[in-house]
Amino acid sequence: MARPLLRLVQEGRLDLLRDELRPDDVLGSAVQSRHYGRSGDTLLHHAARYGHQDVLAYLVETLGMDVEVFNSDYKRPLHEAASMGHRECVSYLMERGASVDCLKKADWTPLMMACTRQNLEVIKALVEHGANPLLKNKDGWNCFHIASREGHPQVLRYLLDVSPGSWDTESTIKRTPLHTAAMHGCFDVVELLLERCQYKPDSRDKCGVTPFMDAIQNGHVNIARLLLEKHQEGHVHTIQTLLSLGADIHAKDEKSRSALHAACAGQQAAAARILLCAGLQDMPDSTGTLAWQLARKPDVIQVFQETNDSA
Repeated sequence: MARPLLRLVQEGRLDLLRDELRPDDVLGSAVQSRHYGRSGDTLLHHAARYGHQDVLAYLVETLGMDVEVFNSDYKRPLHEAASMGHRECVSYLMERGASVDCLKKADWTPLMMACTRQNLEVIKALVEHGANPLLKNKDGWNCFHIASREGHPQVLRYLLDVSPGSWDTESTIKRTPLHTAAMHGCFDVVELLLERCQYKPDSRDKCGVTPFMDAIQNGHVNIARLLLEKHQEGHVHTIQTLLSLGADIHAKDEKSRSALHAACAGQQAAAARILLCAGLQDMPDSTGTLAWQLARKPDVIQVFQETNDSA
């Protein structure tokens, strides 16, 4: 009966499940401690994962299953419900006494799991029940860091409202949420982080990589331009380091803008000079705009005049 029961739970067939499972029979007692597959999930894990709150209630209240039961990765049903964005299941499990900050393997909390998705209502439910946004997993990431990787500005705004210091965090290798957002090309998130958080302009991780370097190395020129505009110093050394590491100097974003466009938009004369000296040619973007056309400051304009004079 194991496989049919599992399928009934996954499909949310409470009517048939009641016919098969009764608290006073042998089968009803057996499923309370039954773990399925290599992951060791119980029926309660599956009900939470598939979002069947009525099945959860039956398993807990009628069959007496423990809301804190864990699988082989120490994952609780609350982890499952939170990671899949099932608000009703999340609320039910917490009302039945599930620990809001329980840890699964690698020290992930349900709130961290919820922040991998964009379901703000689930995140709010967890926080309102006391979930701690400042807890870190084994890699040193808190929920703010995770939401930055996933590119969820609305989640980040909420976390900043309820926990203003959640932005001030580093992973075990000293990477900030700004590093992570820049690396993954999350432009809206980078924009928000620069607006509302106080990251150092050239913060470096343990390998010496800055958010600007992450953006350029991964071809996110629009983010590199934004960082140049907001952070006005230190980028010449960063560009030199990138070039020495063999970064693709000709990388362009989705609008065919190069690092030279970014330097000119940020009015960075020294950065523009080193890019031109390294062999980067001024080519039009998808709108036909050349980098030099973005130059406004006299010293940036002069860089292109010097280049034309020497050509």
